[in-house]
Formats: sequence, C-alpha cells, structure tokens
Amino acid sequence: MRKKAVPKPAATNRRIAVLAGVFALLLGVALVRAFWLQVVNGTAYAAMAVRQHRETVVVAAGRGTIYDRTGESLAIGEQMTTVYANPRQIEHPNQVALDAVKYLGVKPETIYPLLTDKSRGFVYVYRKADPLKAAKLERLDIPGLGFYPEELRTYPQGSVASQVLGYAGMDNHGLQGLEKSLDPVLAGRPGSETVVKDPLGRALEVVSDKPATPGRSVVLTIDDQVQANAEAVLTETVRRYAARSATAIVMDPSTGAIFAMAVAPGFDANTFATTPPQWTRNRAVTDTYEPGSTFKLVTISAALEDGIVTPKTSFVLPPTIRVADRVIHDAEPRGTERMTVLQIIEHSSNVGTVTIAEKLGAARLAAWVSRYGFGKPTGIDFPGESPGFALPLDQWSGSTIGTVPIGHGIAVTPLQMARAYAAIANGGTLVTPYLVQRIGGRAVPHRSGHRVVSKAVSQKVMSILRSVVLEGTGTEAAIPGYTVAGKTGTAAKIDPNGQYSTSRYVASFVGMVPATKPRLVIMVMVDEPHATIWGGTVAAPAFQQIARFNLQHFEIPPDDPQTAKPKS
Repeated sequence: MRKKAVPKPAATNRRIAVLAGVFALLLGVALVRAFWLQVVNGTAYAAMAVRQHRETVVVAAGRGTIYDRTGESLAIGEQMTTVYANPRQIEHPNQVALDAVKYLGVKPETIYPLLTDKSRGFVYVYRKADPLKAAKLERLDIPGLGFYPEELRTYPQGSVASQVLGYAGMDNHGLQGLEKSLDPVLAGRPGSETVVKDPLGRALEVVSDKPATPGRSVVLTIDDQVQANAEAVLTETVRRYAARSATAIVMDPSTGAIFAMAVAPGFDANTFATTPPQWTRNRAVTDTYEPGSTFKLVTISAALEDGIVTPKTSFVLPPTIRVADRVIHDAEPRGTERMTVLQIIEHSSNVGTVTIAEKLGAARLAAWVSRYGFGKPTGIDFPGESPGFALPLDQWSGSTIGTVPIGHGIAVTPLQMARAYAAIANGGTLVTPYLVQRIGGRAVPHRSGHRVVSKAVSQKVMSILRSVVLEGTGTEAAIPGYTVAGKTGTAAKIDPNGQYSTSRYVASFVGMVPATKPRLVIMVMVDEPHATIWGGTVAAPAFQQIARFNLQHFEIPPDDPQTAKPKS
C-alpha cells in the first residue's frame, strides 16, 4: 500500500496568503464604497432618506366671505376633503379604485390608470369631496392614500348677483367678477405642514406647521333682496317679450352705491363651468348700446345750463328736419306743431331735440357729452368696465349734430346712463358708482363727485322728467302714492350691413323716485324685445315693478299720497 503525499509547508502558506489577499481586497472595496456613500455622497443620500419619510403639504388659506349690505352671505367657503394617492405605495390599485368608486363616486376608468402609474408620486383621487364620504374611505386606512381639508367656494343664493360676484375656480382663485378683482384681498396666504410617514405612507408625526392666513371678508353695497327682485322682474320681462336679454341697475343717486345690478338671463355661480361665457359677464358694465331718447337728458340739460333755452321756450316744429344727408322724424307721424322744451321731452320729439342741439352747437354739445363722462369709464370698482364710445369733435360729420343729441351714433353702458340720471337726481353732481363698501371691517374710501350742472338746472330737468311720467311717454312708470321722474328710450340696433335695423331694437327707461327728493335711480334696458319695441311699453313697467318693491323694502314714505289707490 502506497502512502498519501503530504503537502509541503510553503505551498500551504501561499494558498492562505492568496485567500487572505482576496478577503482584504473585498474588504477594501467595501470600505471604499462605504466611504463613498457615507462621506462623499452622504449629504445627498441623507436628504433622499428624509424625503422618503417626510412630506410637506400646502395648507390652503380660507377664502374671505362676501356679504351683501345687510350681512347676508353671497359667497362662502365650504369645508371639503381632498383625497390623493402616492401610486408607488399603492399595493392593490384595483381594490383601491373600487373603494374610491364606492365611497366617492369617481369613475373607475379615470382613477385606475392614475393609481397604477408608478412614475408619479402624487395624484388626485378626488378634489374637494364630501367630508362624510371621504371619512368613510379614510377609515379603511389604505396605505398610499392621503387626505387633507380644502375649501370649496360656494354661492348660497345661486344666481343672485352672480354676474357681479363672478366665481372662483377649483384652486380658489377668482376667475371673474369681484371674485377676480378682489382676489388679493379674499385669497389670504397659504400655510404648510410637514409630516413624517412610515414606509407605507401613513402619517406618524407633524414636525413643522406654518398656519395659513385666511382672506379678509368683503361687504358689498348690493342688497340681496333688491337684487333678487330685480332679477325676477327682468326674467319675466325677457320671457314676456321674447327678448334677447335685459339689464337693470338700482343706485343711490347721492352716493353712487349700487343696490342691485341685475342681468337676465342669469346663471347659477355654483355651476359656472357649464354656463356659456356670454351669460356670465356683467353686461351692465361691460356691454354698450345706443341709448336713444334717454340720452336727450344730456342735450336738454346742456341747453338749459348754457342759457340757450328755458323749459317754456317754444319752437315751431315741422314733421321732419334735414341735417346734412339725414332726414330725422319723430316716432309718431304728426303735422307742424308748436312745442315748448318741456313738451319736446314729454313727447320725446326727435325733431325738437335736434332743433335745440343746433342752437347749442356741435362744440358745446361734444363738451357736454364728455362732461357727463361718456366715452370714459365711470371708475366703478368692477373689472372689465367698458368706456363706451363718444365720437371726438374733430371726427364729427355734418349729420352728427342730428344723431348724437337723440342718442344715436354714441355707445354707452347701462351704468353710464344710470350715473347721468343720478347727477340730475342729486342736484347736479356726477358721482362715482361703487359696489364694495367694507373690506376686513374697514370702510372703503370712495372718490367724491364733481358738479356737472347747477342745482337750479337739475330741478328744472327733474320737473320736465316728471312731466314725462305724468303726461308723456312714460306713464307706465307711474307709482300710486309717489312722484316719479324719468325718460323712455327706443333705439334701433345696427345690422351687420352697417344699416339701422327695422326689426331689432333696444327699449329702455331710466327713472328717479320719489321725484320730490330722489332716493333711488333705476335703469332698465331690454335688448331686442318682440311684439312691441317701445321703452314706455316694455321697460317702464319693469321699472315700476322694481321701484314699488324697493320703496317698500327701504321704507320710503309716499310723497304724493293723494294719488295712492284706496285699499280694497
């Protein structure tokens, strides 16, 4: 039998040395890698670790409430719950999608792709969900789902003053109307909250908290009952005359405060996203029209102030009058008549008004148009106001002196017309209309007005406009127990071919009540009424309905009790 060979001591030592060297090399590589990770890139990896366990959530600020002048809420914030997810932490997206469908009512085809998108660390499951429904889902304690409170802007009175208020979007930023222009005041400043979470995305601890600063509240001059009534009257007027739209303004002539600014058709501000844009704008401020005979106020007050005529000055008026290439006639056919200035306005004679304007002259009339503020913004605290259009004197043609005095060839907003009549109602001062009364508990200063006519002339014009309602074209505006002054207007619209239409008109009435000491100026404009087109037939009755409600609402005592109807 052969004996086994015994390894030599030198060979064994070499193998041990090689093995030790390999281990030493591996240890060296490990030490270098550890040094690289912990020292060279330590800061970056530490930050990554923190990010994996910490999450900072923006805490939205509560939006300020908008109130009417009596303290009724027009726009408020309603507390809701926003549900979000981190798809990387969602283990069973199919089940989570089913739970979201069950408790929140989301569409499965919408939410499932989001929950399976592992490239994203944040997705919305439902923005501003019902808090009670969201709480049921939260109790399931699903890893990867998160919940935080968020405010939903709501309008508790629906369509009331919706064109004035405008609306705020999903992120609670104002997008239109006062919500937009007052956004810096209403929005406040957001806060933040940093939360430590476990690997499954569940909150463990709040490590830092920066509270949000809520927005300030705003009080408007709008009266919700006056506004709602005006909207109801306009809606019925539009329905009755199959009109395109209608606008009404109720103003305090002494201060310029707007009690109502109504447009029909209206819309529910809570559903603004599904409302056609043309119905969401505040047409009382943004849209213009040719005013027709209501503009005769400017012509007559200018002639009286400049001493060209008195209310008793009379003229022999033919049936028509030629001005350059235009032949102007009255609305109703008549023969040659002698009329006083009072009768010219009382019966809304175009021929008589143009006759007075020619005596006034183009230069002075153009100056008076500017003096009343036409062609310029009124300065109301509302975004998107149109300045209207008044032709500069150097662009007047020979026929302009025959069109502008009777309210053609000039574009005005309903607000501009209400403001002009307010100047006559308050004794001759052109005030700046406004909607915002207080911000955050502090009164908002407003610009003082400037005089346009003397008190004596304003009283003469008031007397003439009183006659319009008593004996002239505005009898449908009369209110038993009260004196009323005002003026009707009927103006043809311009067709796409540039010619005045024979079928499309604007009917309007602007009035003041009580006429002995005006507390309210009410302007009504109806766009494209059918069946009848006259301001005295279409707009004056709407004025009367709005005025009667307001006189009772503001408890304004009758100033002409002998005309009140006896109680049945």
